[in-house]
Amino acid sequence: MADFTSGFWTWFISLTTIASIIFLFVFLLICSKKNDVDENETMGHVWDGNLEELNTPLPRWWFYSFIFTIFWGAAYLVFYPGLGSYPGILGWSQAGQLEKEMQVANETYGPLFEKFKNTDIVELAKDDAALKVGERLYASYCTTCHGSDARGARGYPNLRDDDWLYGGEPENIKTTIMEGRKAAMPPWGEVLSDDDLFNVVSYVEKLSGRVVDDLHASSGKEIYTKMCVVCHGAEGKGNQMMGAANLTDDVWLYGGSQKKIKESIALGRNGNMPPHKEFLGEAKVHILSAYIYSLSN
Repeated sequence: MADFTSGFWTWFISLTTIASIIFLFVFLLICSKKNDVDENETMGHVWDGNLEELNTPLPRWWFYSFIFTIFWGAAYLVFYPGLGSYPGILGWSQAGQLEKEMQVANETYGPLFEKFKNTDIVELAKDDAALKVGERLYASYCTTCHGSDARGARGYPNLRDDDWLYGGEPENIKTTIMEGRKAAMPPWGEVLSDDDLFNVVSYVEKLSGRVVDDLHASSGKEIYTKMCVVCHGAEGKGNQMMGAANLTDDVWLYGGSQKKIKESIALGRNGNMPPHKEFLGEAKVHILSAYIYSLSN
């Protein structure tokens, strides 16, 4: 709740919660009052011929159980967060709990990660014990984007092939995980006409070895030379320093159909690999880099 820019929601939630607790308490007290009712008085409801509903008050033990839960809930809101941005007397928070658990985990398993930190990644990729650790790290932090089998998905690279936007050398992989990557393929849809886009797509397809109309590809090459060669190179082999894709290998991060290639050129692409340096630390990233390196080697 502390993330809200207005204090209105804090007061709204707090007052609504407190008013609800008071209402339930008063309501229970009213309903628990004894009234002069004959124990055998019925409510006039009959089922199955002779099953009648009697006007019987709530058992006292049941009533006290309700009262107990109300006081329990009120006490909880005093000691723990629940009333807007009020942190509670104990100052407990999910973030604080996570930090404590992470601290315990680092103290317990930290020496294991540190043991592999000074070993070269190439050598570490041959160590079965290190790979098992790396596999668990991958399963915990990487499968959401790259898949449990590390073959990626549309927009998320396949880590098992030999196609790397920023280089597949051990240190490049480690840098990618540590610092993250942010791609920037600019959109050309407002600059190029539909015919121009079709021609460029034809030339890009030709670069990857596909059979296309030479006339369209020739026109597309002229546009490519003016607008694309800076990043992807004159031969279309890309530039790993910039993360520019190799267009000659027929490997497509966002799909290789004519429609998808046109979409990439017209709308641009802005992939984002988040940095894990602060979250995982260098020792874990080092082992994880060895595991990922082993997948394609």
